[in-house]
Amino acid sequence: MGANTDNGTITSKTGMARLLNIKTPDILKAKRIKRSHRHIRSEHFFRQLLIIMALLILVIVAGIALTLSVESVPSMKAMGISFLWGKMWNPVADIYGAYPFLLGTLLTSFLALIISIPFSFSIAIFLGEYYSKGWLSTLLKNTVELIAAVPSVIYGFWGLYVLVPIVRAFELKLGITPYGIGIFSASLILSIMVIPYAASMGREMIRMVPPPLKEGAYSLGATRYEVIRSIILPYTKSGMFAGILLSLGRALGETMAVTMIIGNTSLVPKNIFSPGNTMASVIANEFTEADKTVYLSALIELGLLLFLVTVVINMLGKRIIKRFTNE
Repeated sequence: MGANTDNGTITSKTGMARLLNIKTPDILKAKRIKRSHRHIRSEHFFRQLLIIMALLILVIVAGIALTLSVESVPSMKAMGISFLWGKMWNPVADIYGAYPFLLGTLLTSFLALIISIPFSFSIAIFLGEYYSKGWLSTLLKNTVELIAAVPSVIYGFWGLYVLVPIVRAFELKLGITPYGIGIFSASLILSIMVIPYAASMGREMIRMVPPPLKEGAYSLGATRYEVIRSIILPYTKSGMFAGILLSLGRALGETMAVTMIIGNTSLVPKNIFSPGNTMASVIANEFTEADKTVYLSALIELGLLLFLVTVVINMLGKRIIKRFTNE
């Protein structure tokens, strides 16, 4: 009986084992199919969500462009194409010309970009190649990111009380009219504000350079300077330029800090030290005072012009980035 029981137990266990061995692959296969079906549905839902968000962004941009265009119609009818190169802005006489503000916008933005590029590239190379880890790297990275987080009005106050007196003393040494405020002061403020954008993107691009490329150059006897010049910068040039383009877009649309520093005059600036105005600053200063239909429409047309300038610069930048990438 014991043997039979043992044999029966053994037989029973063997049968269960065989049954489990037969059923287990089918069960795992069913679970795998169920999981795959769930993943397919999740992927489909996520893709549809991305498409909807992309279309929503296109609708928003198109809505902005359409709204600005429709509201600019009275100004377009009154001034026509001469609005672009008109040098006089006189709301009392209903004479509106965008040339002084267009020139002021381009001068401050590109001058700020020229000033900021050496600092942005230096910070990116320093944090990305020399000190990519450690407390010093963390401290500098957080400090650079903090520059982007400071409100623009704070930069404006700092510029008025600290930067403007320094610029005025510099202008006295040059023998020119010591305005203090003006295109140059606004460009200095903007250059500080846009440094984090190009520096952060450049740092991340440098960290993405494949280590074997650098190690191969070092093994051939290249110095660190030669590796940076011949390996890192060519490899990251498209990303670096994208950071510069991002900085330029930030500089074109800055309003509050520039409004407080630039001088707010509607005259065409004679040089970079003269007071001026940008399209964003004149809209901020005069929008609430626009008591005429054409006056209000002219300010909105300035916004449309700023929108178009930003689009054109971004399109040109994308073409340059594509050319760099293909090379």
